[in-house]
Amino acid sequence: MKGYFGIGVEGVSKAMNVGTLFRTAHAFGAAFVFTLRAQYNRREGSLSDTSDTPRSVPTYNFASLEAFRLPQGCRLVGVEISDSAIELPSFRHPRQAAYILGAEREGLSADIQSICDYVVKIPTRFSVNLGVAGALIMYDRQLSLGRHAPRPVAEGGPVEPVALPVFGEPIYKRKQRSRARAAQATK
Repeated sequence: MKGYFGIGVEGVSKAMNVGTLFRTAHAFGAAFVFTLRAQYNRREGSLSDTSDTPRSVPTYNFASLEAFRLPQGCRLVGVEISDSAIELPSFRHPRQAAYILGAEREGLSADIQSICDYVVKIPTRFSVNLGVAGALIMYDRQLSLGRHAPRPVAEGGPVEPVALPVFGEPIYKRKQRSRARAAQATK
């Protein structure tokens, strides 16, 4: 899968939820994890983050919105239950994305939502746990951007293998051939 993603939280105070999210992010191959205006105690979070994500994945702790930074070209995607949010099954994930989830009771703040490139919602009847919401977002990203065999029409596993990628010749070879043809045409 091309591209990368990071995932983080804003204003969260429950270290176990953050630890679970970070462990799941590590399992899904996150390029980085982060907290923003959060009271995250890494020692408490390690009770649920048994993979010790901060030792394996770049981890950023931003004290304020002014300090918050993302890699160049990275799109910020907020996860929030709101009428204007895009339903997750209808969302095309950016190739370079950072997903941010809000605090357990308050959700994403208005100032964070205002800087998000997109805000998505998980189509559930009510709010789910922070770690579960993050896992659903990352799983949906993997399903929609990863290379998987097509789902069969009937129940069960795939009957068709994953198609091999077709890349073509390198650009320099095409340019070399084009120049050779142009040189032949001028003779």
